[in-house]
Amino acid sequence: MLNFRCMLLRCALSIPAVLGYINNAIAQEFPNKAITIIVPFSAGGGVDTIARLLAENLRGSLKQNVIVDNKAGGSGMIGAGAVVKATPDGYTLLLGSSGETAINAFVYKNKMQYNPAKDLAPITLVTRIPNVLVVNPALPVKNVEELVAYGKKNPGKLSYSTSGVGNLQHLNGELLEEMAGIHMVHIPYKGAAGQLVDVVSGNVDMTFVSYAGARAFIADGKVKPIAVTSAKRNSFAPEIPAIAEYKPLAKYQLENWFGLFAPAGTPEVVIQKLNAVVTQAIKDPELSRRMQDQGGEASPMSAQQFRDFIKNESVQFQRIVEMANITAD
Repeated sequence: MLNFRCMLLRCALSIPAVLGYINNAIAQEFPNKAITIIVPFSAGGGVDTIARLLAENLRGSLKQNVIVDNKAGGSGMIGAGAVVKATPDGYTLLLGSSGETAINAFVYKNKMQYNPAKDLAPITLVTRIPNVLVVNPALPVKNVEELVAYGKKNPGKLSYSTSGVGNLQHLNGELLEEMAGIHMVHIPYKGAAGQLVDVVSGNVDMTFVSYAGARAFIADGKVKPIAVTSAKRNSFAPEIPAIAEYKPLAKYQLENWFGLFAPAGTPEVVIQKLNAVVTQAIKDPELSRRMQDQGGEASPMSAQQFRDFIKNESVQFQRIVEMANITAD
């Protein structure tokens, strides 16, 4: 009996060592084949561009092919859903935006086919993409203070366009209305093209859009940049003030962001290895510069920091969605 107990004890004491050996073996072996990064939007957009820049860098550091696969549709939820269903081994990843990984859970609710908080494993934040608030040049305002004053003097007259209901642009408009105490008319479009064209034509007063999307219109003087939605000015356009610089809106901050995810259940050692490699890639000055060209700020984090970041962001997203009673079909 004593010998049997000693044998059990030895086995129990060896379990951590065995698990450590297995985890080390997994980490050493990974990756031994191509990795696919699924982009839940069409080719040529902001998420796709960042994914391709990242993949280009990772091919060298991982010594494996890194493929970008576009699976667009359903406000990003088709591509995200494909990653959720993938084998959790680190070879199928998602470069997702705040929409399909955080906001949509509150907008679409039980219509979603996955739970991002449970079904996706955060790896790292890649970049923050603040929106730029641009207005038609004919609108008689040149800064946020004048915009708020105009909105209060003309309730319900200001209109703003977005690329759809319930996305971050829409939330930016709702947050501005709430904090500034003004009422604006929301005009959602199906996609980004129409929302800017109609601001240029004067059919809509203003819009929230990425700097990359608005840059050519700004350069040609077709729209006038008023502010960015980040807490501070950004390196890609330091001349554009933050909404928060207007003291009554000092707590205004609402940015889009892109992050890398794996299916839930992916071994933690794989998550950590991917985090280390990707965060190193993001710190590369050339990649960082190219992200700035897209209107983004490189923002690497540990996996745990990214998990906490998403939780904190989700609190604000939920509050705005519920405050504005936003729902989507």
